[in-house]
Amino acid sequence: MTRQDIKIQTEDGLARAGLFMPDGAPKAGIIVFMDIHGPRLALDQMAERLASSGYAVLVPDLFYRFGDYEQFDPKTAMVEEATRNTLKGRLGETSQEMTVRDTKAFLDALSGQGVDGRAGIVGYCMGGARALNAAAAYPERVAAAASFHGGGLASDASDSPHRAAALLKNVRVYVGAAGVDGSFPPEQAGLLARALREAEVDYVIENYVGVEHGWCVPDSRVHDPAGAERHWKRLIAFFGEALG
Repeated sequence: MTRQDIKIQTEDGLARAGLFMPDGAPKAGIIVFMDIHGPRLALDQMAERLASSGYAVLVPDLFYRFGDYEQFDPKTAMVEEATRNTLKGRLGETSQEMTVRDTKAFLDALSGQGVDGRAGIVGYCMGGARALNAAAAYPERVAAAASFHGGGLASDASDSPHRAAALLKNVRVYVGAAGVDGSFPPEQAGLLARALREAEVDYVIENYVGVEHGWCVPDSRVHDPAGAERHWKRLIAFFGEALG
């Protein structure tokens, strides 16, 4: 497995990204959409694990519009008011539409590395909804989209992913939800399931009982090792079926 830092030209500037290539020809490309804490060692480790399963993995910085911004310790950042407000500000100023628009450049970057064919996207936290919306925007290029502890997947917002369910008909979808998560409560799970079912989408929504929002990422303050391993088992199987 090899890693290189690249820059991707988008409509709004240059986005930094890590590109992880497997030993041998990749089966397909996968884009990892970050959580609110941004690209860092923990996400690199997760990308390496995906790459070790034979995929070319791209981890773009969705906050690239902020330049060389300060990063905070994920274990304390959402507890302390000042850092929490800073992170929420970055999130608020990076719209779903921006990420969807950027995704075309991310997919093109994979193609530029010789990784053609339909790709997969997996998003964590803020990246969960973006993974589904990006897949809906480019269903001819995205074969599978997964969300783990993603919030607002069936909210009142105009850019809520459930509103784009009809565009996901040819995309496989997996949603892993934390047992108790205020950003994706049971009523949203039910609404999302109904929208996907009515659109005839091949989907799974799975409830991870006993874990909290953020459990998958190893440097999260609520990281759950057993739950994270379960997530890996599901994710590798999901991409294996959808991408080969």
